Amino acid sequence: MTDTRFAGTDQYIATPDLNMAVNAAITLARPLLIKGEPGTGKTRLAQEVAAALGKPLFEWHVKSTSKAQQGLYEYDAVSRLRDSQLGDARVGDIRNYIVRGKLWEAFDSEVQPVLLIDEIDKADIEFPNDLLRELDRMEFYVYETRELVRARHRPIIIITSNNEKELPDAFLRRCFFHYIRFPDPETMTRIVDAHYPGLRRELLAEALAAFFKVREMPGLKKKPSTSELLDWIKLLLAEEIPPEALRSDDPKKAIPPLYGALLKNEQDVHLFEQLVFLHRRGGRA
Repeated sequence: MTDTRFAGTDQYIATPDLNMAVNAAITLARPLLIKGEPGTGKTRLAQEVAAALGKPLFEWHVKSTSKAQQGLYEYDAVSRLRDSQLGDARVGDIRNYIVRGKLWEAFDSEVQPVLLIDEIDKADIEFPNDLLRELDRMEFYVYETRELVRARHRPIIIITSNNEKELPDAFLRRCFFHYIRFPDPETMTRIVDAHYPGLRRELLAEALAAFFKVREMPGLKKKPSTSELLDWIKLLLAEEIPPEALRSDDPKKAIPPLYGALLKNEQDVHLFEQLVFLHRRGGRA
């Protein structure tokens, strides 16, 4: 029997409050709505919960064009018409043209699965409300085949949002909510250690100091995230960048080496250069 309580994994460092949120949602049998900065591990959480609890994972990555119906099923009328013109015997059974969505696949799982609905706020504002009945009752009706699909087991549902738009109140009432705060230096050290266990302490300390220095710069359009820090450290190791290169006092070297992993647009690069230069010039005054 698999454990039904989540406590993080070797590769995913979850804070106690995040563990508590996951387990509370499981106990309440409610969807877990996860918000937080991009790159803080919202999508990865569902993958790690499934792995840690030994459950199958179904992932529905929402797009701006996504409709709630696609999560249930779609009827491929075009293929059926084409096959009928070709005299294909498959047209006699309409079930051959019913394409199951991720909710249907999760509902039909022989064991309790984890269902990820990723970036739900990308879709139309009515998208969450259109799923209320199915997520409440764990069933839906297929009109083409006149069958009622019921979930064999209520999935552990994890829904992520980047706060691109407000979600409806009726939808929020049905969820257990958790905001993933950006990791503090201590938690970030544990995260880096999980991915690079042999990293030299001096390089780790300098990399984290430089990383948080970039994040604290006022006015950045996009602050670097956890995933970008991990990419940057990977590059530092690959290029054998020494720790001292991360703490240069030369204003001409204000930007960290391989900064393209951390800063994602030219405005932020220019802003960083200007602020660091002004700060150092003020320090010499």
